[in-house]
Amino acid sequence: MARYHKKPIEITAHQWFRNGDHPKDGGADREGAVVRYFRRPEPEYAGDTAHDICGLIWHNHGWIDTLKGGHTVCPGDWIITGVQGEVYPCKPDIFDATYEAVTD
Repeated sequence: MARYHKKPIEITAHQWFRNGDHPKDGGADREGAVVRYFRRPEPEYAGDTAHDICGLIWHNHGWIDTLKGGHTVCPGDWIITGVQGEVYPCKPDIFDATYEAVTD
């Protein structure tokens, strides 16, 4: 079996904790252009119901449209802008294992 590794590329990333944290989103008092409000009408997302992955209530989450469909953004996730301008969320542990800060 052939083996491969990722080419070294530079990405832009911003850690997201609440609405307005991404620089392209504007203020926290309005819907973001990159990370939008999390909206789901189903009762399992209402009130104080917690997300089973991060343990925080659904109201504190965001939503991001990616090239592969929509994804939930948990507080603390990194929002990565890829090489073709695409955006997607990344969990902090995966981000730490995959990326390191660029020093000039």
